[in-house]
Amino acid sequence: MHDDQVEVSTGIVAALVREQFPEWRGEAIRRVASTGTVNAIFRIGDRLSARFPLRLVDAGEALAVLEREAEASAELAHVSRFPVPEPVALGKPGAGYPMPWSVQTWLSGTVASDADPSGSHAFAEDLAAFIADLRNAETRGRLFSGDNRGGVLAQHDDWIAECFEQSAGLLDVPRLRRVWSQFRELARTGADVMSHGDLIPGNVLVVGDRLSGVLDTGGFGPADPALDLVSAWHLLQSGPREVLRRALACDELEWERGKAWAFEQAMGLVWYYAESNPSMSRMGRRTLDRILESMK
Repeated sequence: MHDDQVEVSTGIVAALVREQFPEWRGEAIRRVASTGTVNAIFRIGDRLSARFPLRLVDAGEALAVLEREAEASAELAHVSRFPVPEPVALGKPGAGYPMPWSVQTWLSGTVASDADPSGSHAFAEDLAAFIADLRNAETRGRLFSGDNRGGVLAQHDDWIAECFEQSAGLLDVPRLRRVWSQFRELARTGADVMSHGDLIPGNVLVVGDRLSGVLDTGGFGPADPALDLVSAWHLLQSGPREVLRRALACDELEWERGKAWAFEQAMGLVWYYAESNPSMSRMGRRTLDRILESMK
């Protein structure tokens, strides 16, 4: 999926576990099929999962990221009423893999990209409850400090311009340009709240039509209150979407900003993963279709 991607095999993972965590030496190692774009996931027995960053970076830099993610995941676990993976250990480079890696608890359930809960009002209520739990957590004076989604919409102009250029022939770019020209002007009024930051179908687990757990919690941190509203467009049809909006008491500006963040994310997914991860590209298209339909 990426030009700088590092390949990870079951054999490499088994060797790393044997060398660094002999207490798990007898556990079966299985790769987890995933549409994820950041980590390769492997199960260690029935209780644990190992995450291996896919894009090559300096080992020290990778370790710092994994340590921050572990701290954030542990913090989120304390405030969420729904199960989330909890950090267990950090592994070191070895066996041909050049970076640190992480071990977490394994959660059962089916990812929402495989068991679509988009028409369920009950799922929308669960999702709203999860977001509300995070919003109610203490920021402890922390503010959004990244360059990803969650800060100032207009600061993403260069990225969106690249997306428009790359999407020629894939999407109705003139129409999407007009949409972004409206979104980028939406004012920010609310103070930062704690946010998951990436509520897409591949990060949400379901059992039946209910939310059973949330994955990829290492990005938990302060951000625009509208950021987690991307879930309304990535995960829900129109009826359940309104259930989520009412449950969170979103005003018009906050709701539109959530739509804008979903637009920013979806625009990149469509072209970047068109060939390397078609499922992720299709998700981006579906989100854009839902956004455009809402604006008719």
